[in-house]
Amino acid sequence: MVNAVNDSELIQLLASGNDAALTAIFRRYWSPLFTAAYNVLKDKQACEDIIQELFIRIWDKRDKLHINISLKAYLFAAVRYEVYRQIKSGKVRDEIFDRLTEQLITQPDYGNIEHRELVHQINMVIEKLPPKCREVYLLSREEHLSHKEIAARLNISTKTVENHLTKALQQVRLSLNNLPTLIVMLNLLFQSKK
Repeated sequence: MVNAVNDSELIQLLASGNDAALTAIFRRYWSPLFTAAYNVLKDKQACEDIIQELFIRIWDKRDKLHINISLKAYLFAAVRYEVYRQIKSGKVRDEIFDRLTEQLITQPDYGNIEHRELVHQINMVIEKLPPKCREVYLLSREEHLSHKEIAARLNISTKTVENHLTKALQQVRLSLNNLPTLIVMLNLLFQSKK
């Protein structure tokens, strides 16, 4: 019966200590929250921990919980914050940053000015790369060629391809590598996954 209740009623039931309301919220939102976190972190255990901790905090603070936005928006914002925290304090920051950059460039333009500005900034960095480095980067990112395929096409070693890609990604990362930019990138990607 609790499963058929809308989010506002679930919040009220939760505030009164109804544990079935928490279970209903968990069942309704666990999968999309996990997917949104996993699309960024690519770490199943870390994502499961984030979601579990969120629901524990919700239960612990159920009588003081004031949600002024939709429950869905509240939950996604809480998960997004924890993902930020994980990235900010974690050792996977560079890898995640590279993946976020790639996703921003390859995902469709949703008409969002921040998205266009970030893609423009990345493209400006790519344009300033040395010609061979830029060519390797574009073959990798736009044509999705493997290191071996790029090496064969350009008649260079795979090690040289790796060096060019490392240099290109390092330049992109340096131009964007600050927390406000990371937050904008994550917000754009979370919005596109909802």
